[in-house]
Amino acid sequence: MSPYPEGVRQRVEEALAEYFPAVDTYPEILYQSMRYSLFAGGKRFRPVLTVITAAVFGASPETVLPCACAIEYIHTYSLIHDDLPAIDNDDLRRGLPTNHKKFGEDIAIMAGDALFAEAFSLISRLQMASDQRKIVDVIREIAAASGPAGMVGGQVVDMASTGKPISLETLRFIHARKTGRLITAAAWCGAILAGATDDELETVTRYGKHLGLAFQITDDILDETGSVEELGKTPGQDQTLHKATYPALVGLEESKRLACDETTAAIAVANALGESAHALRGLAEFVIERTG
Repeated sequence: MSPYPEGVRQRVEEALAEYFPAVDTYPEILYQSMRYSLFAGGKRFRPVLTVITAAVFGASPETVLPCACAIEYIHTYSLIHDDLPAIDNDDLRRGLPTNHKKFGEDIAIMAGDALFAEAFSLISRLQMASDQRKIVDVIREIAAASGPAGMVGGQVVDMASTGKPISLETLRFIHARKTGRLITAAAWCGAILAGATDDELETVTRYGKHLGLAFQITDDILDETGSVEELGKTPGQDQTLHKATYPALVGLEESKRLACDETTAAIAVANALGESAHALRGLAEFVIERTG
């Protein structure tokens, strides 16, 4: 049974297919590489989060789909680059050969770069808002979540910490930025485009922070406990590469407890948004219960 409200993931998939350039767009090899990773499957967790957060404030999926799909572009670009030999050197992603294994490192790098740029093109061309200043706010938020103060910064600290003793504070920094920041942005963008108030945006931000941390701690756990069939990628890579993870630092059982604590906190924040936030509660429960 899907953890997402009925039809939401399907609508995201349809929008991704609608917005993405035609198969024969020149240069074909670049678009083939982009398409290969974007449509390789995956949970579509971030764009679904954007859509269901918007629904909390009474907005339809169509209100936010360009932004939601742009965030999936950025997430996909990050996966392509994470898998590169210079970073995690992985052979599998979503059950398929990683992009650089299929197309070569040079094209994989370009595909990631192109997806990142196309994300902002998609928002600027297709995203609508009741107040056009919100479009600028969305672009600013996603850029901040993706760059040195967000995902890229977290990834750099992660790489610098590999094989070294680190504090729990540093590990939390890595996870909050490498994974949590874009998840928070996904929720925040859905809320602002749907007309949330400043107080509601602050509540959504707190929800996203707890959800993002729970998501990444669970990823750390699954890397140790999951199978290649469940994960769609090679398990045990964190240990092989001596990555900074919660199980490595505090052990598996304490990691599970911390993930549960963050999930409980996310649900408590969602409860503050009222009955309309039931899907946000369900999404938080899915994060802690997932096996892949």
